[in-house]
Amino acid sequence: MTYDFLIVGAGLTGSVLAEQIAGRLGKKVLIIDRRDHIGGNTFDRVDEHGVRIHQYGPHLFHTNSAKVWKYLSRFTDWHFYEHRVLAEINGLRVPVPFNLTSLHALFPAHHADRIESLLKGVFGVGSQVPIFTLQERVKELAGRLSDQDFADLSEVANFIYENVFYGYTIKQWGLTPQELGPSVLGRVPIRISHDDRYFQDRYQALPAEGYEPLVASILSNPDIHVETGVDFKDAKGAISFNKLIYTGPIDAYFDYCYGELPYRSLMFEFEHYNTAFFQERTQINYPNQHAYTRITEFKHATGQDIPTTTIAREYPRKHIPGENEPYYPIPLETNHRLFRKYAARAGQLDSVVFAGRLADYKYYNMDQAVARALSVFEKKIATLR
Repeated sequence: MTYDFLIVGAGLTGSVLAEQIAGRLGKKVLIIDRRDHIGGNTFDRVDEHGVRIHQYGPHLFHTNSAKVWKYLSRFTDWHFYEHRVLAEINGLRVPVPFNLTSLHALFPAHHADRIESLLKGVFGVGSQVPIFTLQERVKELAGRLSDQDFADLSEVANFIYENVFYGYTIKQWGLTPQELGPSVLGRVPIRISHDDRYFQDRYQALPAEGYEPLVASILSNPDIHVETGVDFKDAKGAISFNKLIYTGPIDAYFDYCYGELPYRSLMFEFEHYNTAFFQERTQINYPNQHAYTRITEFKHATGQDIPTTTIAREYPRKHIPGENEPYYPIPLETNHRLFRKYAARAGQLDSVVFAGRLADYKYYNMDQAVARALSVFEKKIATLR
């Protein structure tokens, strides 16, 4: 059989593209994945104790896009959940992103009151300030504030940098915050408010029955054929197709001809406990202690009502192709230059569409992956009818 489209990768990007092609164009699609499941890194499952866990780390859906929310709501009901994270700092568990509640937990009351007033005066109530912006703004105010005010603002800026960002960044990325730059650290700003929600998006929820059933529903069109445990490199010669959509690593597609694109990987250590809950929130971060960065307890997010619980400790790792999974593209200019060489070569291929986190060498949240797939369909595929 000859398929109209072969899609490599059954994560969100590939699955949404398959659904659009089959549902709107009536084309025959084969979607393959080298893993033994669909859903990519969103894959979840019920473990042997009955706890629904996220196999590749916590995935908490959030978006401001009504279009993406409406699209996914065709395939799932939702369990509404607002993510709140604590970080262990100086023996206390305080909210992150760092906010006024965190400030008052970690500083003496009279001192915290002064700093709060200064932060509100400089940045405005409700502002969200990236850590590098906070540090630079404080430096700009030298000579314009009293010595005491300048010292207080400098103290809190340095405290947040050293205790919230520095150690966590080194563990997560293998780089200092200065080496990594503002693009990643800006995703977790300091909040001049008491809002302790990790995300502030309009829509926040998890698929009521899990991500695997959500993706299965997306792929339920009879014109979509799914094969897991199939590596594209091994199978491409045996599959007949007219057009290819590739969501895997772009450097792997070209046999690493310009060199490997660097990623960070993760290792998860799952443990089960015969108690209702292990910790007070879904996620506790450890910026300055332990080899792991965070502990996730999934029941807080999924809302399961069962007597025992499962947690996951998360250990960042260097990515080694063939040994572990590529999770996070490392956003350094040298890496972007290498990616652009691959992207230029990809642009010369008329019969292949590249899309997705690994193909685009760009970190996407789940809603961004869905939006990217819908956009690629409209711009590159819908006109093929």
